[in-house]
Amino acid sequence: MIDDAVVELSPGFTAVTGETGAGKTMVVTSLGLLLGGRADAALVRIGAKNAVVEGRITVPRDTAAVVRAEEAGAELDDGTLLISRTVSAEGRSRAHVGGRSVPVGLLAELADDLVAVHGQTDQQGLLKLSRQRQALDRYAGYAVAVPLGKYGEAYKRLRAVTAELEEITTRARERAQEADMLRFGLEEIAAVEPRAGEDAELAEEAERLGHAEALASAAAVAHTALAGNPEDPEGVDAGTLVAGAQRALEAVRAHDPALAALTDRIGEIGILLRDVAGELAGYADDLDADPLRLAAVEERRAALTGLTRKYGEDIAAVLAWAERSAARLTELEGDDERIEELTAERDALRVELGALAQQLSDARTEAAERFAAAVTAELASLAMPHARVSFDIRQTEDPEGVEVGGRTVAYGPSGVDEVELLLAPHPGAPPRPIAKGASGGELSRVMLAVEVVFAGTDPVPTYLFDEVDAGVGGKAAVEIGRRLARLAKTAQVVVVTHLPQVAAFADRQLLVEKTNDGSVTRSGVKVLEGEERIRELSRMLAGQEDSETARAHAEELLATARADV
Repeated sequence: MIDDAVVELSPGFTAVTGETGAGKTMVVTSLGLLLGGRADAALVRIGAKNAVVEGRITVPRDTAAVVRAEEAGAELDDGTLLISRTVSAEGRSRAHVGGRSVPVGLLAELADDLVAVHGQTDQQGLLKLSRQRQALDRYAGYAVAVPLGKYGEAYKRLRAVTAELEEITTRARERAQEADMLRFGLEEIAAVEPRAGEDAELAEEAERLGHAEALASAAAVAHTALAGNPEDPEGVDAGTLVAGAQRALEAVRAHDPALAALTDRIGEIGILLRDVAGELAGYADDLDADPLRLAAVEERRAALTGLTRKYGEDIAAVLAWAERSAARLTELEGDDERIEELTAERDALRVELGALAQQLSDARTEAAERFAAAVTAELASLAMPHARVSFDIRQTEDPEGVEVGGRTVAYGPSGVDEVELLLAPHPGAPPRPIAKGASGGELSRVMLAVEVVFAGTDPVPTYLFDEVDAGVGGKAAVEIGRRLARLAKTAQVVVVTHLPQVAAFADRQLLVEKTNDGSVTRSGVKVLEGEERIRELSRMLAGQEDSETARAHAEELLATARADV
């Protein structure tokens, strides 16, 4: 809907108004993208390559957001932080902060310290007990955060210990079977006592013993060819021929260096022939053709083969299996001792968890009284003078839980407390959960009151409310406008609203208007001043910009708001 728009937000209170369907929500969506919201290809105009949102945020130098941005490589521009977000037509998203490309998640981190966003979904979220507990914890601050952090660590450790203990005990039979299998294998290997590389050595020996006669015969023939046969002095052998060649050359070697070199090489050949002939003689003498030894080798090889068939492709793999299995068997055989250790640690952690849970409950109870009183006081200024807010902090009995205050109660990652926000809208009405006892308008005001209380204890520079005044009208709407204006004295407040009573209190009013050229709807954002603002308030009041009665009422609203501020 928005082709191109610039939204100029007032340092104080900015109201964003316009007809239903004009695109006010798109303005909020754009701000949400800057704050790390989820990107969606549907946000991109049909036919366009991408959608781009750019923001300029003034931030004090010493804020956590600035420190985090600078850690990411961002640079400030005259005290402002430039942020941009691009969403492609395919749904891919890119983010830049201070001129540097950054992960989109960084925008959400910065937003935590810069902007508090609240809309209709946040009101519905406040109906959940978990959100109510989170709101109370946020208000309590360090009084809850410190013991909650310690509790969280102990809780995670208890979960891990309990899981390991259950794994050991529930799988006791499987682990015993595994231990028996490993023990049998280790005993089988120990009985054979294999050595590393023994299988290869025995294979070589078996090959040699199995062909002993052929090897001896071949060695004898080769020896005779090299060194001659003593029984046949007339026989010709290689050694005699080489020696004859050397003698023939020795007589003339002095006449040519090249021939002298050849003579030396022939001499080396003669030496090598004698060495080889000697080794062949020794080989033949040492060759063992004992069939008993061959039988022993084959028997040993069979034993090793039995191991490699079960535990590894060779003896090295068998020995590696044995080493691993011995370590695993030690672990399995130590189950009883490990169970005792884990049981003792689990019991100690449960005691520790109970003590930390008690600290949490005490801190929450103390903070709940202050929080409820502060919200009740705010509701009085929001046209709910007789409303009373309180908290119900309770625990649920659970025999498998932890002991807190002499009771065994259920526990979770955030403690043992169930926290519920109660509202008594008028005198005589019993306190009821806000999910059951608050109308839409009352829920809006409770939400606003809670945020105003947070603003006094955990402030952020900017608050964005998207139709938080839904279901409210009349005097209550005026009071909401007045309270937002007061909040804007200490923070920037941006409100998307349909209520003229709220918009009248704004320091700046922005109009989101829609035009239609017959092909595509385009929305623009403009600042309203003077007559234009009166016309818009008149439209919001009566649906008629030119109604004299509506104009008079609009002028009266503006005058009242200015006088109040």
